[in-house]
Amino acid sequence: MKRMLLPLLAVLLAAAASGAAAQIRAIPSEAQVGTMRHLEFTTVELDGEPRTLAPGAQIRDIENRIVMPGTLEQHQPVRYTLDSAGMVFRVWMLSAQEKEALPPTPLPYPR
Repeated sequence: MKRMLLPLLAVLLAAAASGAAAQIRAIPSEAQVGTMRHLEFTTVELDGEPRTLAPGAQIRDIENRIVMPGTLEQHQPVRYTLDSAGMVFRVWMLSAQEKEALPPTPLPYPR
């Protein structure tokens, strides 16, 4: 009986761990696409313009962990939302697969 419990327990633990690893992030559809880097304390550069992080802002890395603003690499591709005051509220750093899934940026209108 005890010999059967150990393999059964191992299978159950492996199944639980694989389910947690396969979670898909839920990035809101209204989240905008841009590039961001950290400038100082609560200031980031978003698409070339300095922007302030909102109180309680969250920045999530590609594994969906909340990270500090200083972890933003130079011009990191992100999706983000703004609060009602126009401050950066939520940020998701994009993985390679998420970057590939983005729609292509429109070409500028030829003059």
